[in-house]
Amino acid sequence: MDPEFARLVDDALADVPEEFLEYLENVTLIVEDWASPDLRSSLGLSHFQELYGLYQGTPLTLRSFAHAALPDRILIFRGPLTRDFPEPEDLRREVTRTVIHEIAHHFGIGEERLRELGWG
Repeated sequence: MDPEFARLVDDALADVPEEFLEYLENVTLIVEDWASPDLRSSLGLSHFQELYGLYQGTPLTLRSFAHAALPDRILIFRGPLTRDFPEPEDLRREVTRTVIHEIAHHFGIGEERLRELGWG
């Protein structure tokens, strides 16, 4: 793994307010180089649509009291981010934006609302 990129992801997590962190205890954050063709296909993405991150799990707003499942996952895809944002400051900003965007999905915030908030 690219330690410089991992540090960007860690920095983004450090920006998450402390009161939200306890709700992320059951979320695993994984950095992968690229989304696999099978994953892209399962999401219905065309060849021209890029994926910077993905939340996999059950949002907190949809869980019952007796919810039991594997840990939720947030995937961050290094390849498309570093390709599309070659300038260090732009990459830092987009990694933070992507991490926050995927965490928001864990809290049940959808794409439309994220766009309204400037995170979409």
